[in-house]
Amino acid sequence: MRYRVRHRTAYTYDDDVSNSYGVAYVVPRALPFQDVASVEVGISPPPTDTSRRADHYGNVRTFFQVTDPHRELVVEATSEVDARSPAYEPAVLAQPWESARPQDGSRAPDAWEAVDFALPSKLVDQTAEAHAYAAGSLTPGRAVGEAVTDLMHRIFADFAYRKGATTVTTRIDDVFEQRAGVCQDFAHLTLSCLRSHGLAARYVSGYLATTPPPGRERVLGADASHAWAAVWLPDGSWLALDPTNDQWADDRYVTVAWGRDYKDVPPVKGIIFTDASSSTLDVQVDVVPMPD
Repeated sequence: MRYRVRHRTAYTYDDDVSNSYGVAYVVPRALPFQDVASVEVGISPPPTDTSRRADHYGNVRTFFQVTDPHRELVVEATSEVDARSPAYEPAVLAQPWESARPQDGSRAPDAWEAVDFALPSKLVDQTAEAHAYAAGSLTPGRAVGEAVTDLMHRIFADFAYRKGATTVTTRIDDVFEQRAGVCQDFAHLTLSCLRSHGLAARYVSGYLATTPPPGRERVLGADASHAWAAVWLPDGSWLALDPTNDQWADDRYVTVAWGRDYKDVPPVKGIIFTDASSSTLDVQVDVVPMPD
């Protein structure tokens, strides 16, 4: 499926900003199951300096600096992406989940790189509660595909999707206490559960194509960024799990970036120099299927 993705982020301030320096993760990745046909990133006011290069994990970062005084900053990315459902080897999914620990002498060529995703990170603590919760799915010798999918099902059933229940800095203990959150929280929870048992799991940011209810027209700008998790498998591939929607990622998902947690790959982050006392943020996302 080919999608046209438009992601517009607008900041407004109540006083002039004299200097704005930012980094945006808004360019989709080129992957075996995803082709990027075109991409354009526009910044307003026009930046005095901009560049684009890959980070440590291969994500595309767009750097920019705006030095003209401004009270509004807009970062808008438009891309066309061909997405396919990832394929997994049944024999690999059937291996015991314990064999997917990359630090246990795996022969997969990228095992050493995957170890980074088995360690604690800024927003993903490996708590005792997460370890105990995951143990209900990661029983000894259980097939890795079945075990991690069961964990995904349980998170979907046990935790409610509720906007406003958490923030971008919410920790794992808070998610367990609230028993609610949004996609970012459920991805972090999945990472904590898997990492606490020695598995490598990464945070994935991107978009999910949605369809309006029957009889309703698509509302432009009503889509949103999405987040899910991916767990490393013994053959070096990654199984993408979406606990928010209780499914494996398929051809409706557009992958932008991945990291240890949200802090590694926020859509836009930066520093401003200003005397402004308040600001507002407006985000609009459209993920539109294109005709053949």
